[in-house]
Amino acid sequence: RSLHCCAKPTRHSTLQCEHCTFTMSSDNGSDKVERIDITKSQFDLSTYAGRAKHFFNVTDPRTAFVSTQQLYEAKNLLEQYQDGTEPAGTTSDDVYRAKKLVDSAFHPQTGELQLLPGRMSFQVWGNMTITGAMMTFYQTTPAVVFWQWANQSFNAFVNFTNRNASNDLSTNQLVGAYVGATGAATATALALNRFIKRWPSLQHGVAGRLVPLVAVAAANMINIPSMRQSELTKGIALCRRDNKPIVDDKGEAVCSSRAGEKAIGTVVLSRNIMAVPGMTIPPIIHSILEKRAVFKGRGWLALPIQIISCGICLAAATPLACAIFPQQSAMEVVHLEQDVQAKLEAAGYTDSEVFFNKGL
Repeated sequence: RSLHCCAKPTRHSTLQCEHCTFTMSSDNGSDKVERIDITKSQFDLSTYAGRAKHFFNVTDPRTAFVSTQQLYEAKNLLEQYQDGTEPAGTTSDDVYRAKKLVDSAFHPQTGELQLLPGRMSFQVWGNMTITGAMMTFYQTTPAVVFWQWANQSFNAFVNFTNRNASNDLSTNQLVGAYVGATGAATATALALNRFIKRWPSLQHGVAGRLVPLVAVAAANMINIPSMRQSELTKGIALCRRDNKPIVDDKGEAVCSSRAGEKAIGTVVLSRNIMAVPGMTIPPIIHSILEKRAVFKGRGWLALPIQIISCGICLAAATPLACAIFPQQSAMEVVHLEQDVQAKLEAAGYTDSEVFFNKGL
C-alpha cells in the first residue's frame, strides 16, 4: 500500500513533513518510505479535514469496549516500535491500529489508562443515553433534577479525565466545581420550564424540548472552567514546537494563565457546538413522528427514538466539533503575561509562539 505525504520531496534530500507520520528520502530519484513517527497523527492536523479524520479515530465508539488487555498490548507494541524492537512482520496497519486504540484510551500527556466513562470513545454511548432521557423527561421537576444531575456528573468526569495534566485540583475544588455546574444546569432548566409553562403550546412542542440544550450550554460555561480552574490560577504548561516542555532555570515547567484561558474557552465553545445537533435534531424528528398514527398511543417509543437519533447525531458531531480547534494550540509570546515572557527569555526561548495541549 502506498503512503502519501503532504510535503514535496526533492532529489538527494531527506524530508520530514511537519504534519504527517513518516519520512521520505530520495536517492537517485527513488523514494524510500521510512519508519512511522508514532508521536504524530497519521493525518494532517494543520487542516480541519485532517483533524476531523483524526478525531473520528479517537472517538470511534467501537473502541470503547476493547478489552484492557488489548489496550495494553497496543501500547506495548507502540513502545516496542519506537525502540525498534517490534515483532518481525509488524506492518504499518498494525502500528496504526495500535495507535488508534492508544489514542482512544490513554491520556496524551500522562500515558495513564483513562477510566471508561471519561474516554472520548465513550462520549457517544454516554451522551446519547443521557441526552435522550433529558429530552424525553423534561416536564416535571423531579425528572429535570435527576437527569441534569446525571448529565453534569458524566460531564464533570469527562472534563476531569481530559484536562491538561500540568496541574491537579484538590478534593474541595473538585466538589465545588461539580456542585456549581450541577446547580447551574438544574436551575437553568427549572427556570426555563417555569417560563414556558405560561404558553402550553410551547411547553409541549419543539421549544419545550430545547430547554435541556440551553441548560447544558449554561452548565458547560461553569463545569469546564471549574474542573480546570488550576489552569486559570496556576497556568497551563507551555511547550516548544516539537512538543518538548519549556522549563525555567529551576527545572520547573513554565506555565501561563492566559494560555489556560484560551484553552478552556475553545473547549467550552467546541463542547457547546458538539451538543447542538444531538439536542435539536432529535426533538424535531420526534415532534414529526408523534403526529403519525403509528405512534399514537405508543408513548414508550419516545425514549428509544430520542436515544437512537441522538446517537446518530453525536457519532458525527463529536469528532467534527473536537476538530474545530487544533489539539496542540499556539499562542504568540507577546500575548503572554510579562513574567512568563521574562521566564521564556531567561530560558533562551526565541520562537514567536508557544504551544500547549488545550485538552478536550
